[in-house]
Amino acid sequence: MKFSAILCGCGAMSKGWLRAIASNPLLADSITIVGLVDLSRETAEKLAAEFGLEGAVIGSDLSDVMAATKADLVFDIVIPAARYDVVSTALKAGCHVLSEKPMAASLAEGAALVNLAAETGRIHAVIQNRRFISGVRRLRRFVDSGAIGELTGIHCDFFLAPHFGGFREEMDNVLLLDMAIHTFDAARYVADRKPLAVYCVERNPKGSWYRHGASANAIFEFSDIVFTYRGSWCAEGERTSWESQWRLVGSKGMLTWDGEESFKATVAGEEPGLLRGHAAVNVPGPQHDEETHGHASVIADFIAAIGTGRRPETVNSDNIRSLAMVFGAIESAKTGKRVEISA
Repeated sequence: MKFSAILCGCGAMSKGWLRAIASNPLLADSITIVGLVDLSRETAEKLAAEFGLEGAVIGSDLSDVMAATKADLVFDIVIPAARYDVVSTALKAGCHVLSEKPMAASLAEGAALVNLAAETGRIHAVIQNRRFISGVRRLRRFVDSGAIGELTGIHCDFFLAPHFGGFREEMDNVLLLDMAIHTFDAARYVADRKPLAVYCVERNPKGSWYRHGASANAIFEFSDIVFTYRGSWCAEGERTSWESQWRLVGSKGMLTWDGEESFKATVAGEEPGLLRGHAAVNVPGPQHDEETHGHASVIADFIAAIGTGRRPETVNSDNIRSLAMVFGAIESAKTGKRVEISA
């Protein structure tokens, strides 16, 4: 099937989407960008020139561009505060929508978009690209194999110091809302469980160049495991991976992943005495390579879902649980109390 698409939001992040489409022959053949929407016409025109999209209709109003192009899809790459208006406008016009994360600026808006997608019969999914990488797929496959027994805990560390400039440095809850959602979503995928409650402490450490919330420590309760997250976006010095450092604890052993190339899995050994040592276990690669290409894999999953009628993996009715983890953590940080997660 061939689809015509409008790209709404032509800033720096849009380039990753366009490169992902161009890198995958099936996507490049099936998706034609027919419209570009941005508050700055100059920004949209520069993007069109860079990616050879001179034939696309350019405008600042999504409804006008949809009317002019009769597009099938909207790729939503706007700032979170504008997401609800963009997605709701597109769904009501009959377009399927793939959004940047987070899927909404509030849990109430997220729930409204879930209902609207159901009412219109359109698909709204979220580009949680970091669950579509080799390392995260390997974690889930390894847990499912039972090699370390029953999963009992997931523990992630995230410490970097990016100097972005721009809107992130002015955001509220910047780490939780803009970045931690990637690790939260990946942990929910690896655990294959629903989040139930969270307790979180959020700070803006000394020396932070962000206005608010550059670090957070959170404890999430799932049905029978605990997921802990320790993170900072203003931690100068030796960094962790952008994917966090992971430790999965099972009833028979552990798996550690540095977020890059290093996996180490061990199970209990047979040495006598207080500590019984450990024995190494192989960590196989991902089962399906096509699920490991980040943006391209999410977009391909979205397109395939439209063609087959199945739900994409990151459909809004599922992804709202990752959003609920974020807003639950934010509420806990504000109130100082454990917060139940209801989504």
